[in-house]
Amino acid sequence: MSTAVPETDESVRRSQLTPLKLVGLVCVFLALCLDVGAVMSPAWVTADDQYYLSLWESCWKPASTDNWQCSSTLGSDWQVVTLALLLGGGALVLMSFLVALVAVCIGTRRRFYAPVAFMLFAAVVLQACSLVLYPIKFIESINLRIYHEFNWGYGLAWGGTIFSLGGGVLYCLNPKSYEEYY
Repeated sequence: MSTAVPETDESVRRSQLTPLKLVGLVCVFLALCLDVGAVMSPAWVTADDQYYLSLWESCWKPASTDNWQCSSTLGSDWQVVTLALLLGGGALVLMSFLVALVAVCIGTRRRFYAPVAFMLFAAVVLQACSLVLYPIKFIESINLRIYHEFNWGYGLAWGGTIFSLGGGVLYCLNPKSYEEYY
C-alpha cells in the first residue's frame, strides 16, 4: 500500500525555498540599506575638518571663521551623472528586492530568479560605473591642497554594490545542480 501523494499542478508550480535564495534576499536587502545610506551620507570626501563633499552639496570652512559655507553639487555634470547612475542602480536594487520578496511570499519563486539576478547585475554595472567615475572626476576637477580622503559614504556605496553582486550570483545558482547545499 503506497501512501505517496500524487503531484498536483500546485505542488509542481511551487518550488522549495532554499537557503541560498534566502541569503540572496538578505544580500539584496543589505545592498538596499547600504545604497540608501550612501546616497544620504554627508561624507563622501572629507579634508581635515575644512572641506566635505557629498552627492548633494559641497561645504568648506574658511580658516578665519567657524562658519561652514555650502553650495549645491548638482551644477556639475559629472556629479549629476554620478548621482543618476547611483540612483538608477539603487532603483534596480529596490525593484529586485520587491520582486524577490513577492516571489517568496506567493511561493512561485523559480520563474523570478533570472529577472532578479538580471536586475541586480544591471545595478552592479550602473553603480560600479558611478563609483569609478566619482574619484576620477573629483581629482580632475577639484584641486585641494590639503590631505583629503574618500570617506564612509563612498565606502557604503561600494558595500551596496558588492552585496548586489553577491545577491545576483546567489540568484543565478540553479537549485537542481546544487542539492548538497540544502
